[in-house]
Amino acid sequence: MLNIILLGPPGAGKGTQAARLQAARGMVQLSTGDMLREAVAAGTPIGRKAKAVMERGELVSDAIVSALIGERLDAAAEQGAIFDGFPRTRAQAEALDLLLTERGRKLDQVIELDVDEDALVERIVGRFSCAKCGTGYHDVFRPTKVPAVCDVCGSTEFKRRKDDNEQTVRTRMAEYRAKTEPILPYYEERRLLHRVDGMAPIDQVAAEIDVILDGAV
Repeated sequence: MLNIILLGPPGAGKGTQAARLQAARGMVQLSTGDMLREAVAAGTPIGRKAKAVMERGELVSDAIVSALIGERLDAAAEQGAIFDGFPRTRAQAEALDLLLTERGRKLDQVIELDVDEDALVERIVGRFSCAKCGTGYHDVFRPTKVPAVCDVCGSTEFKRRKDDNEQTVRTRMAEYRAKTEPILPYYEERRLLHRVDGMAPIDQVAAEIDVILDGAV
């Protein structure tokens, strides 16, 4: 039962690789952002606490996030876990170690999807999707077969995310580096950190991750 951390800025492909790992290895993706939104929507005790904090415009505390992760680990006691978006600080890294230890688990690998900023900007800014069925496309890398017509459902209506613009992407990159760099030495010292070329084709990235994880079993 593997427990891993996937690191990388928005657009690096963490979600794509996590989905593959869930399908191939039966792991569960623990994305703190998604978990918080789900807890708030469900009105759980932790969700109500988080909602009150967010409504005040404050950041959700490490204690609340840790409690949420603990709950999800308990609910997925027989599954390996993929941590996405946590930890981001040394204190959170130490808290995660404690959460795992308390449940008889350990952290097996930390994988960073390394990206080129300019190439990532091109990747994200060119994204769009069908407004009807949600199929994803890209101006350069995956255009529709027939111009302005969805390959899947034939719709001619498409949408782009408002935050898929160069300024936002570069801001996110800067934030990622600022938040992530402090925890890298913590995992490097324990020889858990591996870097994979996140700009490589999806199948190649997945294959490299598999090699790393198979070596941890």
